[in-house]
Amino acid sequence: MTKGILISILACFTFFIACKCQKPKEGYKSITLDTLKNDVIGKDVQLIDVRTNIEYKNGHIDDAINMNIVNSKKFKEQANQLNKNEPVYLYCKSGTRSYRASKLLQKLGFETVFDYAGGWSEWNANQP
Repeated sequence: MTKGILISILACFTFFIACKCQKPKEGYKSITLDTLKNDVIGKDVQLIDVRTNIEYKNGHIDDAINMNIVNSKKFKEQANQLNKNEPVYLYCKSGTRSYRASKLLQKLGFETVFDYAGGWSEWNANQP
């Protein structure tokens, strides 16, 4: 292996590790089912279901509004109608899309973003 190829491989590896190790911004926090139940359910908060419209229609948490993250253009338009100074609580099916949405909201200037990583799957499994 030539020295140039080795340096390129090391540079790519370093970049990959640096990207994976980045911590979320200060305004981001992953929350648990208990936190969701205690701090969100029944309260006047911005609770956002980022799943598809069909998933949302088949069931959603409390008074969540649907903002499908798959359509990022429409998601951004809807996000601009929210209060950026108030906390936003997000969830999807299992945490992947809500994490992506939380990063996007932070880029849009939202101060505090909570991500319920357990998502609809955990919520639904814990209902009587």
